[in-house]
Amino acid sequence: MSGISLIAHRCRTSDRSAGRARGVDALAPLVGKRLGVEPRAIGTPAEPREQRFDRDLADARGCLLEAGGQVEDALVRGDVPVLLAGECSVGLTTLPAALARRPEARVLWLDAHGDFNTPETTESGYLGGMPLAGACGLWDAGLGTCPIDPARVVLAGVRSLGGPERALLESSPVTVVGASLETLVFTQNALDRAPVYVHVDLDVIDPAAFPAQFPAPGGLAPDKVYDLLEAVAGECEIVGVEVTGFEAPEDELERQAAASTALHVLEPLLDAVAGAG
Repeated sequence: MSGISLIAHRCRTSDRSAGRARGVDALAPLVGKRLGVEPRAIGTPAEPREQRFDRDLADARGCLLEAGGQVEDALVRGDVPVLLAGECSVGLTTLPAALARRPEARVLWLDAHGDFNTPETTESGYLGGMPLAGACGLWDAGLGTCPIDPARVVLAGVRSLGGPERALLESSPVTVVGASLETLVFTQNALDRAPVYVHVDLDVIDPAAFPAQFPAPGGLAPDKVYDLLEAVAGECEIVGVEVTGFEAPEDELERQAAASTALHVLEPLLDAVAGAG
């Protein structure tokens, strides 16, 4: 039987808010208790700041490589990696690491946003809006990773795309599933019972029910995300899980309530991982 590698990735990648580091720290002990595994903390939070993607890439290079290295090391050991991180930027290294070891797997990327920008299309210059395109080889982040096949990617729950980003997605073989009543069925069909590495940006949840740094109305209710992940975990082998985008409130009670919602949404994945471990 495989084990579980639970990593609390605390160092800054492209964080523009202190809420992201708080989110990792709030969620790690809850996930650890649910899995019966002590989380291993990696890195130290740095001051959040707004800067261009190239600066973030230079500042966070070691942090990003560490994220991919943790996923690779877990899979080499035969463990299931569960990575908690502040920003989606980790996908630049984690997705290539996962699919290098499990090339038959698909990627399920749950997110309100496409994260499919390149240096040519980004309007904000935000690295956190570019990792999926980078992992798919549409631009080179200079991290020495091998691109994944975009045909193996299912982007679900998305509802906020820039014009050039939308055009890139439409011209790519990525399967895009919006946030609607059909999200669960369309996602199941796209995954086709293949092994899956699951990325959950918690802003896939509707901002009326869960805090978000970049709120995108029209998202999925927490129970709908739960149902989707329960269906995926029931049909697919979970190769690994990464959770990002917990914009944890400063108020302790609000933070605990949000962390409880996040844990509930993730329960099907965590139960599947625990059952495999």
